[in-house]
Amino acid sequence: MSLPASVTVQDERGNFVFVNDAAAAQFNMSAHDIVGAVPGAAFRCKELNDRRDIVAGVLQSGRVRTSEERIRTDLASKVYLTTHRPVQVSNRQLLLSSSIDVSQQKAIEEELFRCAYYDELTDLPTRRVIEQCVGSLIREQGSSARFAMAFLDIDNFKHINDYYGHASGDALLVEVARRLSLGLRDTDMLSRISGDEFLLLLNPIRNEAEVADYIEFLLQRLKAPFFIDGSELFASASIGVSIYPDHGGDYEMLRQNADIAMYRVKNETKGAAVLFNDGMQQEALARMAIEQSLRLAILDKRFCCAFQPKVDIRTQQVRGIEALVRLRDDDGVIQAPGTFIDLAVELGLIDELTHLVLAEIMKSIDLIDDTFGTGVSISINVAAKQAGNLAFMTSFAQALEETGCPTRFIVEVTEDAFVAKTHFQTEILPILRRLGVGVSIDDFGIGYSSLSALADITADEIKIDRSFIVDIHKRPRSQGILKAIESLSEALGMTVIAEGVETFEELAYLQAATRIKYAQGFYFSKPVFLEELTTGSAAMSDSRAASVSRPVQESRPAYSRARGFGR
Repeated sequence: MSLPASVTVQDERGNFVFVNDAAAAQFNMSAHDIVGAVPGAAFRCKELNDRRDIVAGVLQSGRVRTSEERIRTDLASKVYLTTHRPVQVSNRQLLLSSSIDVSQQKAIEEELFRCAYYDELTDLPTRRVIEQCVGSLIREQGSSARFAMAFLDIDNFKHINDYYGHASGDALLVEVARRLSLGLRDTDMLSRISGDEFLLLLNPIRNEAEVADYIEFLLQRLKAPFFIDGSELFASASIGVSIYPDHGGDYEMLRQNADIAMYRVKNETKGAAVLFNDGMQQEALARMAIEQSLRLAILDKRFCCAFQPKVDIRTQQVRGIEALVRLRDDDGVIQAPGTFIDLAVELGLIDELTHLVLAEIMKSIDLIDDTFGTGVSISINVAAKQAGNLAFMTSFAQALEETGCPTRFIVEVTEDAFVAKTHFQTEILPILRRLGVGVSIDDFGIGYSSLSALADITADEIKIDRSFIVDIHKRPRSQGILKAIESLSEALGMTVIAEGVETFEELAYLQAATRIKYAQGFYFSKPVFLEELTTGSAAMSDSRAASVSRPVQESRPAYSRARGFGR
């Protein structure tokens, strides 16, 4: 009998009375061997024995039963969809079974399942899987359940991607996932929920101390170097932990609170872990309020600019000015960038904010010219994240060109924009050069700075970070470093500017012991707001050096921790 479907017929005792060729091939046996088998004798094929076992149940119920059979032979493993149907022939109760091969369909279904529920890179379960697992635990065990959720975020992962490339970043994620998975119990689960973020379910747990010990063990395990594509990489993770039912009654609340705890670590120390508490939730609500305020401030254009001169330290003449963004809150109080710049970068609002700064400058360009002179340059800070963004920098360069005076502008970026594997050096810098826009390296001497890196950078200006300038007259080691930077900068044709000069002693040393021509800082002038320019422009125009010839008797505000956006 040649049918595409495999067909078998069994009597009420389970013995096979008919097997077609397709069924014989399905079980990798001859039809004669199956039909002629001694009643009750075991087959070497488990699935044939299983069919014997179901006969009585199906015939007794009188109902059709459909199931999947996965049949493994020496040749292959295939999946069949089998329908068992009770039939009556000449007063005999028989079981008619027909099967079709659905192996290809099942393979496609399993692949789709893996795509939907498993991360392609690390092969870990996705967010959906761990969410369903936690939900099942809570439904089945209720408040008697006791488990922990740990939210892990790889520290400085963006820098690894920038400096080593995305392929190395992906390889690092795979290795991190492997280390985190070592030693997990069958009831635990590690999930990659996005980018460089992982969620770990520890179930069950006895107490907080047990969780703390295990998380500390994971932190130590991650400290060992990773060897990726011939490079030795180091990684750490910031971890926040929440416990059921103490910190939430459902998956979303537990995940959110673990996330809040992780951000506490991220903002304070990195490479550590902390257990969630109610105080963190209040901080998160306050941060959310700041975020909302920031979005509204951008929408309402409640940002303003303060301008700080760059001064010739010997003639006291203003060479240029730096535009420093400030936020005017709902009460009209001016806030320094330390309260909002990091958040603007994190929320993706920094691009719009930078365009607002340029618009504010151009709105007041006549007043700026009247106050400081038409020949002074105007510096605008660009955050490190923006500097390597080709789309943003292209649009910003176009905005600079549309001012009609692009050659007056200097874009200040930190030096990691040059050495990272981004588009800045190869694609963005040529655009700025074509427009005549100057380029300044801000905060040089911290972060990823090195003299060898400086030799490969094409820039017009280098600003030495204040950490090298403070009490320079009393610090021989800083003096030596300063001279090295000065000499190399001169050889490369870069103008050197000393940032953060605040005392007469610092200025005197720069004048007497270095060839540095320009400086910036509170000794010369605090950042000046447009309102101050309006009231003081007449006096300033009589002597442009008036505001820079003596120290300002005012306390210096806290510097922003966000590199690239001034003070």
